[in-house]
Amino acid sequence: MNGGIFHIPSDLQNTYWGLVALHLRLALVPVVCGLLVALPIAQLCVRLRWLYPPVLWVTTILYAVPSLAFFVVLIDYTGQSELTVMIPLGVYSLVVFVPAIVDGVRSVPQETLDAATAMGLGPVRRYFQVQLPIAAPAIIAGLRVATVSSISLVSVGMLIGNQGGLGNLLNDGMIYHQPRLIWLSVIGSAVLAILADALLVLVRLLVTPWMPRGSRKARPVDEPEARPVPAAAALEDAVR
Repeated sequence: MNGGIFHIPSDLQNTYWGLVALHLRLALVPVVCGLLVALPIAQLCVRLRWLYPPVLWVTTILYAVPSLAFFVVLIDYTGQSELTVMIPLGVYSLVVFVPAIVDGVRSVPQETLDAATAMGLGPVRRYFQVQLPIAAPAIIAGLRVATVSSISLVSVGMLIGNQGGLGNLLNDGMIYHQPRLIWLSVIGSAVLAILADALLVLVRLLVTPWMPRGSRKARPVDEPEARPVPAAAALEDAVR
């Protein structure tokens, strides 16, 4: 076969690795945008507790809307473009990010917030230098879910003018009756999701050094283990 296993039909006007890059762009840009939108929304929900239930209700309703319905509504305005695929994925990410950030920020002890205020930290510095670092494990957990979901959902974009990244191979595989293309699409998407998740796990380990690790040496029963307190560690970093 011409070009080997990674040879793809010329109608896609791209290489296999070009489709991989397109898939990542279509998946990750909406996740980043969703996170940036979710941060101020979540902060409002933390400050105004009555706002959280309706916001959660709206994001859940939007998540329940099928992507094809989003495409039908958007295609008149954005055409058969990458934006038509990215907007629904960004909206879907909000249902993951908003609860993750709200729960993470609310987990910060009030004593820590009082101490940060006493040290001269204003609301903005306190939010970014104390609350968000302590909430990082919950936020990254939400980021992992949103990223993997986005990578898997991008393939639906094949229905609107070859805007599905590796999903375009799935479509061509069915059209030309080539199982090889289908496997390239399915396995490629799965590998991207696994690698992205592994990378985010590594990021969590780097940004949350106070979190317990999986493997640790056995200690005598009477010897207590000294663990850094997340709130204290974040507060110490904030005032440096």
